[in-house]
Amino acid sequence: MRSNFLKNYTTLSKEEVEAVLEQFARAVQKGGRLGAGSHADEHSLWDFSNALFFVGSTISTIGYGNRAPKTPGGQLFCVFFALFGIPMNLVFLQHVSRILSIMCEKPARWFVGSTYDKRTTKTLTLLLFMNMGIIVFFCLPCFVFQHVEGWSYSESFYYSFITLSTIGFGDYIIGSRDKSYFVGYQFLAMIWVVFGLAWIGLLFNLMASLLEEQNILKRSTTGNR
Repeated sequence: MRSNFLKNYTTLSKEEVEAVLEQFARAVQKGGRLGAGSHADEHSLWDFSNALFFVGSTISTIGYGNRAPKTPGGQLFCVFFALFGIPMNLVFLQHVSRILSIMCEKPARWFVGSTYDKRTTKTLTLLLFMNMGIIVFFCLPCFVFQHVEGWSYSESFYYSFITLSTIGFGDYIIGSRDKSYFVGYQFLAMIWVVFGLAWIGLLFNLMASLLEEQNILKRSTTGNR
């Protein structure tokens, strides 16, 4: 980076380049958004929408890493906020998951009809829940990210999975480009994250429950023999 910069600006010495880069790094750490675009001076990394997105990524434990408190007071507040915010978010996600499960279980019971079987209903609920979630939380949002962020569809799908699985590498982050986004974009993204986390968490639980029942059934069959 330094060598390329010196090639373009031959009048600057190595010490001057070091000073420029150091000031650039300090400005970014303080929350500045630097760039050549006209929007660079209009926004901060800590405006309301970005701060809201940071709050959501913190309590959801995604932790992209592109924003972090730098002052001692901000860091201390973040610790206490996470201590209370993460458990409360988990409780909230459990309630959302229960509601989504009921919404999918009713059509499954209707499809089974009078031949009601608990295992069959649970399997149909899982299939319906999985297909509905893939469409709502992956396929459709990816088109939005592709249009707004300028990513390819595969990049958008990759970002969606890395986010909803709370891996959060931070290599793809919405709202980080030097452009003007529509009002409420990051707020809508956080709603997507909340319901997406509830969906994927319940999906894993349903899959684990079915596998556990399958193991119990195999053991009982083997024991009867």
